[in-house]
Amino acid sequence: MKLSELAAKPQLTKIIINDLEIVEKYGEELEFYVHDRFDMETFTKMASVESKEPGKLYEIVKDLILDENGMPVMRDEMVLPMDLMMAAVVKVTDSLGK
Repeated sequence: MKLSELAAKPQLTKIIINDLEIVEKYGEELEFYVHDRFDMETFTKMASVESKEPGKLYEIVKDLILDENGMPVMRDEMVLPMDLMMAAVVKVTDSLGK
């Protein structure tokens, strides 16, 4: 198989936050989207960030947490509650690991 056969534009993939404590607090599962593939710049940033640098991790991940239209959820001074942001970060990093 040729690598060119596997190249494609990124597609949105739905991620569900269904942690028990989140569902109990907000009354339902919450969804957001991520792209199924990333450019080399984003991949390199993710690979180089260390766990002891949460600020850098936030700066990278905030642009990966998207709405159904592919727009960042956290933009124009809009931020998520800390518990949701942490849950979303975990889901994004789990998704990237697959």
